[in-house]
Amino acid sequence: MLRLIIIAVLAIAVAGTGYWGYQEHQDKNAVLINAENNYQRAFHDLVYHVDLLHDKIGTTLAMSSRQQLSPSFAEVWRITSEAQNDVGQLPLSLLPFNRTEEFLTNTGEYTYQVAVRDLDKNPLSDEEYNTLQTLYQKSDEIRHELRKVQNMVMNNNLRWMDVELALSAKDQPQDNTIINGFKTVEKNVEGYDESDFGPTFTSMNQDENRFSQLTGKTITKDEARKIADRYLELEGNEEITITENGEGSELEFYSLKIVDKNQQDTYMDISKIGGIPIYLVQNKESKKKNINLNEATEKARNFLKQNNFDTLDLYESVEYNKIGIFNFVSNTDGVRIYPDSIKMKVSLETGEIVGFSAKDYLMSNHLREIPEPSITLEEAKQQINEKVMIMEDYLAVIHNDIGEEVLCYEFLGTIDNDTYQIFINANDGREEKVEKLKNPEVLYDL
Repeated sequence: MLRLIIIAVLAIAVAGTGYWGYQEHQDKNAVLINAENNYQRAFHDLVYHVDLLHDKIGTTLAMSSRQQLSPSFAEVWRITSEAQNDVGQLPLSLLPFNRTEEFLTNTGEYTYQVAVRDLDKNPLSDEEYNTLQTLYQKSDEIRHELRKVQNMVMNNNLRWMDVELALSAKDQPQDNTIINGFKTVEKNVEGYDESDFGPTFTSMNQDENRFSQLTGKTITKDEARKIADRYLELEGNEEITITENGEGSELEFYSLKIVDKNQQDTYMDISKIGGIPIYLVQNKESKKKNINLNEATEKARNFLKQNNFDTLDLYESVEYNKIGIFNFVSNTDGVRIYPDSIKMKVSLETGEIVGFSAKDYLMSNHLREIPEPSITLEEAKQQINEKVMIMEDYLAVIHNDIGEEVLCYEFLGTIDNDTYQIFINANDGREEKVEKLKNPEVLYDL
């Protein structure tokens, strides 16, 4: 009898285990099917949007009136954004696809800049028309290659999950029909060059040229190590690895990986010219809060002063996960220079600087001649919505929609419980930018 009971229990256990295994298998298959469906949808959306992009650029070539051109350029910009979003949903992070993404990005930026300018006063030039023709031709080549990939995917029932597996197999040859197809697309775009957009294009990438403002001697690896020591107050027993990056680019720098005795990593980039820290991040988690945000602000300010970043004002501060996050902007004769910004993170447990980014500052900082405002503060206030209660005002330099630096009156004002930052052009009174500032996060008890 006991034997029969044991056999019955074992049979039930085996059956239960089998059912559990079957359910696990079914759940795993459901996840894989869902991921595959999302990849397929994103890919077919990408083909559709590149098709649409080509057609819309072609339509724009036939237009002449501002009333038609501006909305058409804005539509091209919207379509490129959709295409970029589609690319971002595909498992291509390990596959070089940057030239195609750069083409989409610059096409979007270019068409947006044309869309927002006054085409009555500044109509399309012959050179810009030639640029559109170049974009039209290049988008046609890209769409043809994508359609070839689409045709292979549909005829051969190819799976995007296989692409993800092939890309993640680092030491194996990436021989996959879809991967090979995208490599062909990327190779096809190699002939494209940013100069195709002409001299009127103000690309965000062109800001890289401003790194030429850096001055000072070219430092060695040993000197980079000493600079890291000064910034981080190293104990001397850290393991430091230094590599050179950016050779031949506008900004050449050293990348340092620093491992302390507790096996905590710190990463730091230091420019070769002048030995200026560009980027710093310490992988240190703050487990408790020993100082408040005001005390952390002072530590951030002192750090900047000690390292010769003297003319910076605190623009924004927020506490998140026991970390103080700060944004400082340059101040020239009482004028805030928003392009010259430095971002910092301070641990509210130890008061250490755990994050520092000066890239924006180094890209933009240069000697400026700041013009006198053409309108008065009161005239600028008249351009503000009457429902806004103005609390503070400043003079500021910002980038407008086409990437130009403009002098503005900056206003901080409120409507009910919301705070807004409003920039009015100090030359013509135009509303350049309006941003709603984030309210403090509500904490919910679980």
